[in-house]
Amino acid sequence: MSRPPLSLAALEARIVRCRRCPRLVAWREEVARTKRRAYRDEVYWGRPVPGFGDPRARIVLVGLAPGAHGSNRTGRMFTGDRSGDFLWPALHRAGLATAPRSLARDDGLELHRAFITAAARCAPPANRPTPAELARCAPFLDAELALLRWARVYLALGAVGWEAVLDHLRRAGRELPRPRPRFGHGAEWFLPGGPALIGTYHPSQQNTQTGRLTPAMLDAVLRRAFTGRARPPAQRPAGGSGREARADPSPVRAPTWSCPTGRRRGVKPGKRIRTGWLRSWRGLPPSGITGRARDQE
Repeated sequence: MSRPPLSLAALEARIVRCRRCPRLVAWREEVARTKRRAYRDEVYWGRPVPGFGDPRARIVLVGLAPGAHGSNRTGRMFTGDRSGDFLWPALHRAGLATAPRSLARDDGLELHRAFITAAARCAPPANRPTPAELARCAPFLDAELALLRWARVYLALGAVGWEAVLDHLRRAGRELPRPRPRFGHGAEWFLPGGPALIGTYHPSQQNTQTGRLTPAMLDAVLRRAFTGRARPPAQRPAGGSGREARADPSPVRAPTWSCPTGRRRGVKPGKRIRTGWLRSWRGLPPSGITGRARDQE
């Protein structure tokens, strides 16, 4: 890309026109032309797949690449295959998606405070893009993450997504530790002054049908990501008690809600109190509250 795009919409227009990788272009178009028998009456997307979600996302999920008969068919990340059938219910349970299923680009589904993207934008043969193909896709990921300025957590769906985020941070001028942080399910790395990086196994059939990744495991990682409960350890200076200095705070600050009336006892009008995480992210009062603050526990 000669100049960075000014918006996610402008970036999407660039992504869907890309033909930089001859092998991937030939494969994605061949799959779209021959189709799978179950989808022979559908019109395949057959182009690079842009990211999808909330421009003000606090959580950015980074996967591997579109599926040949999934995203390459529907045009939306993690849509139309078994990986999406596992991921979207989890996002819905977490309150980040408006529906538990993603069917097509025009199905009305929305993400709140979350965005989904991938290291590669075209469906690769055998789900394995080459290092050169990932490198040619990297500028799109760099531009996307730069535009998602509200992001507080990068959630890597698999080892390739983990490495893609670390490579993005390196290209952005961030200093990475040596050795590099290693991927693992539930692994965490905290960038001083920047977003946290959390890893989870990819929701592929190979992982979900063998029990390597269960719904409870994915729910737990998502809960840590959007509640900000993953915290860096306290840093104890030499000769100190550990109270003098701490590492950067949680990537997401505890939300508050202002009591407009003060009708409940012990709460002054306008006083800000701690509330539920998700509803406060959406700008809503806590569950069960209509214009009043509940008693503090």
